[in-house]
Amino acid sequence: MLDVVALGELLIDFTCISADADGYPTMAAHPGGAPANYLAAVTKFGGKTAMLGKIGTDAFGKLLTGTLEKAGIDTRGLIATPDVFTTLAFVTLDETGNREFSFARKPGADTCIGTDEVRCDLLDETKVLHFGTLSLTDEPARSATYAAVAYCRKQGKLISFDPNLRKPLWRDLEEAKKQMLWGLQHADVVKISDEEVEFLFGLDVQAGAEHILKEFGVKLVFVTCGPDGCWFDNGTARGMTPSLRDIKVLDTTGAGDIFGGSAMWKLLQTGKAPGDLTEGDLRDVTAFACTSAGLSTTRPGGISSVPEYEEVLARMGK
Repeated sequence: MLDVVALGELLIDFTCISADADGYPTMAAHPGGAPANYLAAVTKFGGKTAMLGKIGTDAFGKLLTGTLEKAGIDTRGLIATPDVFTTLAFVTLDETGNREFSFARKPGADTCIGTDEVRCDLLDETKVLHFGTLSLTDEPARSATYAAVAYCRKQGKLISFDPNLRKPLWRDLEEAKKQMLWGLQHADVVKISDEEVEFLFGLDVQAGAEHILKEFGVKLVFVTCGPDGCWFDNGTARGMTPSLRDIKVLDTTGAGDIFGGSAMWKLLQTGKAPGDLTEGDLRDVTAFACTSAGLSTTRPGGISSVPEYEEVLARMGK
């Protein structure tokens, strides 16, 4: 039995580590992709996971496959193709560690997974399907995502969604909004940022979470607010959990994904449905997830930055 299957992008994040006098960067390559980062957190803490996606047969595709296998993520649903290149993301950082993205993805392998390539046997095995919007930017990945979500909803699986807006990947931001709203309409658990709430609804964090619960049928919303923490709401319990303080932020790449995966792992440990979680339950879930995500920002990369379980507990103990 699998705890979480994620569908979407597996890619290389190139992060700027220095720049020459003309501004050209020296970059370090790190394995990433939001769904893969999410799974890396679930797996690091003891969950059983699998990835559905597409990579190239190039050197980067081979490296990424090896990284997932080393992390303990099932790669039976990962397809390698010689027709397109593994997707690349170039991440530049400002002085606070926040990111700006550029993508080599016209197309990238992740956008090319077809409906007939989605491993339904893995979906049969899982408790949770997780997806984001990068698999909704282009066909055939969009149709493959629609099909996987429909298949899992029919079986009563828990659906997790992260809008994960990356504006450079959308030809039209109205289309981005349309696909983000589609994701909300089909999700049980949503991890969304305060910036994405503003983009979609023009609402503040608390009003945005309430709107998502009431208008879309979502059971549990986490609204991440960067260094300010996370607002949680499941309709009966709500509140704010602060982020870690007194840490030196090096790289925020993947932090939101790691929050999401950490929260999902902790949620599954409760054995409760998302709507049945008490305020105490949700404070435990978000405290763990905020600590995990915060620690991940003190080191580079996404998949490679997930902290050890003992490290999270030790930090929470302080």
